[in-house]
Amino acid sequence: MSQNSQNATKRTVGDAVHALAKAGFSAIPVVGGPAVELFQYVVQPPLEKRREAWMEDVGQRLKELESQGLKLEDLQSNEEFITAVMQASQVALRTHQTEKLAALRNAVLNVAKGQAPEETIQHLFLDYVDSLTERHLQILKIFQAPVPPPGSTMGGLGNVLEHNLPELRGRRELYDQLWKDLYSRGLVNTDSLHGTMSGMGLVQKRTTGLGDEFLKFISALA
Repeated sequence: MSQNSQNATKRTVGDAVHALAKAGFSAIPVVGGPAVELFQYVVQPPLEKRREAWMEDVGQRLKELESQGLKLEDLQSNEEFITAVMQASQVALRTHQTEKLAALRNAVLNVAKGQAPEETIQHLFLDYVDSLTERHLQILKIFQAPVPPPGSTMGGLGNVLEHNLPELRGRRELYDQLWKDLYSRGLVNTDSLHGTMSGMGLVQKRTTGLGDEFLKFISALA
């Protein structure tokens, strides 16, 4: 890959992020020169680090796709791809969570490869990555193929969750809210984690078709 192609790859992703960062700073009320300088001193360097890390990550993955036959020139005229990059880049600047950044990167690459749902659903799913947390994503993945505690013959889905995420044991109020968030978005098909069911019921998939499509969109695909 030529140096010019590498620069073009970074510009494609980086220009979108830089434009957002600039717009974000300009939207902050100016309360005085020293205050603005202090804000920039505290916030701007780590924000620039996020921008650079995101550009580098996506750019490197695009280079890998190019080596597999993807034409980067085609992406420059692909409006669906540019829109996805813009939206994902905005979300990437707002998070430090590793799983969310990986989800955003995978989503962009799946659009680049033509392995993404229609554009309306893409937009919806990228909004989900923005509004949900890593915990939400972890819970959703668990209940795509639930693994109950060994020897379980009956119990509730809360037992399955606590078995797979022991750090949430005893934190029912928290994980009930996380589950409610997933249910309200149509990603899981059961409204509560606490109904008693048989061992067979505990291993049944709880993600909806939309939930499966969402997980596919934010996963690394071959």
